[in-house]
Amino acid sequence: MPLPFPLYLLALAVFAMGTSEFMLAGLLPDLARDLGVSVGAAGALTSAFAVGMVVGAPLMAVLTRGRSARGGLLVFVLVFLAAHLLGAVTDRFAVLLLSRVAAALANAGFLALALTTATAMVPADRTARALAVLLGGTTVATVAGVPGGALLGAVAGWRAAFWAVAALCVPAAFGILWGVPGARGERRSLRAEFAVLRSPRLLRVLVPAALVNAATFGAFTFLAPVVTGPAGLGAAWVSVALVLFGAGSFAGVTAAGRLADRHADRVLAVGGPLFLVGWVGLAALAERPAALLGLLLVQGALAFALGGTLVARILDEAAGAPALAGAYATAALNVGAVAGPLLAATALDRATGPFLLSAGLAAAALAVAAVSGSRPGGPASRC
Repeated sequence: MPLPFPLYLLALAVFAMGTSEFMLAGLLPDLARDLGVSVGAAGALTSAFAVGMVVGAPLMAVLTRGRSARGGLLVFVLVFLAAHLLGAVTDRFAVLLLSRVAAALANAGFLALALTTATAMVPADRTARALAVLLGGTTVATVAGVPGGALLGAVAGWRAAFWAVAALCVPAAFGILWGVPGARGERRSLRAEFAVLRSPRLLRVLVPAALVNAATFGAFTFLAPVVTGPAGLGAAWVSVALVLFGAGSFAGVTAAGRLADRHADRVLAVGGPLFLVGWVGLAALAERPAALLGLLLVQGALAFALGGTLVARILDEAAGAPALAGAYATAALNVGAVAGPLLAATALDRATGPFLLSAGLAAAALAVAAVSGSRPGGPASRC
């Protein structure tokens, strides 16, 4: 049985949002020059988006609980669209900054709600596959959306990239109206929803999920200095390395989607240790370009195979919080995405320091699973 087509339109929205989140790295110089601010000041746009993502998931979930998934998703997509239209036309940096915060809040709310909506659209034995399609939007953004946005910005100006992201939201909005159920979601008291957070089984998944994402984004953020430093490759190879990591990510999340519904334990029990070994291998072999590029493809696959399977288990363990389950998963991933680069920045005394830091974070994830009495993929946590 094929997956519902509206699920792919939700993934399109996730693709647009992922592209928006990461594309600023290639647009900041032109954007700063156009708006009359320093590149350092323009970097606050990235920080504002990251903070909005962390705060937005639980906040937006609380505000939309008990409402229909169709209505909530549609509002989030339209707010995201409007934020990019505003960003595309404004000449004031302060307005652009506020639009990025609004976009981040909408992004976080959309992803939190889309995760639970996707699982509700398919039978229980196809949950991981549905989540793989949804999260595949993020991986495709790293492969195609981010470099595409950078290229569009270089050719037509940074504002064109904002217009393009807004345009991608239009078919997603129609898909939500057409294919997402309009029934209201189950409404429980906030006390009951938040009480689920005290579950040891859920914490055994949330903490490793945050650590795995921290390892991923910590290394990914500081990949360029390794490519142009120890590997001895030119600046153009940075894009190749990023695309390889993104291609691996897409392959990993897709493969995990096909395996995790029946073999989540194996995916995570095997993938967790390999994830740790991979970062150590990258640090040790960074001076060998072929090994570096090959391992980046593998690490991308492992990172998102683990991440996608962890998200499926979070939603399973947080089933007692129907409104906030997706928010818990989204918040854990974004805490990792924010903390990882900050921690990795402390290891930049050597180019491969972030890889070793990521290895430490991966080891911590495995240790949490071991101390909690479950292995990465054990029945208590599947992580």
